[in-house]
Amino acid sequence: MESVLEFKHISKFFPGVKALDDICFKAYGGEVLAFLGENGAGKSTLLKVLNGDYKPDVGEYLLDGEQKAFRSPQEAIEAGISVIYQERQILLELSVAENIYLGRMPSNKFGVINTARANQMAQQIIDDFGLPIAPSAKVKDLSIAYQQMVEIMKAYSRDNLKVICFDEPTASLSDAEIDSLFAVIEKLKKMGKIIIYVSHRMSEIQRITDKVAIFKDGCYVDTVNTHEVPEKEMIKMMVGRDLGDIYEKLDKNKEIGEVLLEVKNVSSDYVKPVSFTLHKGEVLGFSGLVGAGRTEVMRAVIGADPMRSGEVYLEGKKIVNRSPKEAMDNGIVLVPEDRKLQGLISNLSVAGNINISLMDKNSNRLGIISSKKEAEEAERGITNFRIKTPSPDKKILELSGGNQQKCIVARGTATSPKVLILDEPTKGIDVGAKSEFYEMICEFAKQGLGVILISSELPEVMGLSDRIIVMKSLQISGEIMAEDATETKLLSMGMIGE
Repeated sequence: MESVLEFKHISKFFPGVKALDDICFKAYGGEVLAFLGENGAGKSTLLKVLNGDYKPDVGEYLLDGEQKAFRSPQEAIEAGISVIYQERQILLELSVAENIYLGRMPSNKFGVINTARANQMAQQIIDDFGLPIAPSAKVKDLSIAYQQMVEIMKAYSRDNLKVICFDEPTASLSDAEIDSLFAVIEKLKKMGKIIIYVSHRMSEIQRITDKVAIFKDGCYVDTVNTHEVPEKEMIKMMVGRDLGDIYEKLDKNKEIGEVLLEVKNVSSDYVKPVSFTLHKGEVLGFSGLVGAGRTEVMRAVIGADPMRSGEVYLEGKKIVNRSPKEAMDNGIVLVPEDRKLQGLISNLSVAGNINISLMDKNSNRLGIISSKKEAEEAERGITNFRIKTPSPDKKILELSGGNQQKCIVARGTATSPKVLILDEPTKGIDVGAKSEFYEMICEFAKQGLGVILISSELPEVMGLSDRIIVMKSLQISGEIMAEDATETKLLSMGMIGE
């Protein structure tokens, strides 16, 4: 008999927010069920209720007819429920095998850990995943993508696994790594496991899932068969409106001015010499495979990584950025790809995160910060960027991913930059929030900012950019005007070995 997970009248409240409202539906073993909805629709909150991070205020859930109520994620794991979040939950100083079997390392009758046996067992799982990593390798030495895979292998290794949930698992994975992950998911599906897959990538949902549970504003809308309901209809169900062609609806009428930023032969320990220009009012796209060097170029430009060669000119004047703070003072702001590790100050509020770069602006000549100015800046950012929060004092980590990203952009633009670098700005963000970000990017360009857009989504980089630079093997491999770009051309310019 296949396993069944049933949610019965689940509701969850936070101050000023009803995160989940009477959620009722079932998930079945041997199927992959997608959770689809805008940021803030309740998907991640429901996963946290399932694995014991949150206690529901109303309702219950049952696994194979038995009521469950966990006080911690560890209790959920012991009952066979694992949730793989976007944020990695592994120990970087330990080896791959030690992470997979943490708390379960094989040992002899005297309690001495058998490391060789652990490595052997881990190697079998690594082979199932088809990954080129060693069980003895330190996790800190692996790429972000492989660190994510280690966490998935940890859940996969448990004999009692009944339910496994993936929350945006492919955000940091290459196409080959995604193929490996999907092969594992198919294996888990054949084993009769209940698989919940949260993603904003419709192509992935179409490829890997059997059914889609749709959420809107904390409510469960319906469960549909993936291949029976058109993608546009699913989007309409989750956002309550027909978005149509997002890019066609954008107002991109603007004037592209003179050269604003000139990068000449800039290199670092992580990227070969690169040269390019950016004009006022221009959106310059950077395309290429993961690891092509796009982020590394920008880190060198803003001083996050030391430049080994090259020069940077802003409005014809040579500038030297020895740190991101110095770059910001010079008028260049980077919104990083990894918002959790590099963008957010996790223990601060929404207001605190918006104001963290504005201490000089909000202080008097004696260095005393004005709470009134901070409140005004926070309110301005919340209003201008339509940040959904019950209060400026709300903890930043309690917001959805899209609203967290808006806070980071609000902070960056509050410094009145001339150049705004957006590194994967819509990563992990739903289609409704994406349309808002696209409108913002167009508005920034119309205001005369130079915008650099790094994106791994080809429709996004083609739909927003005026000009596109393609990188391959840590250097520029080509440049093309957006109106001449096609996915085939961009891929051929960026593929290794082409």
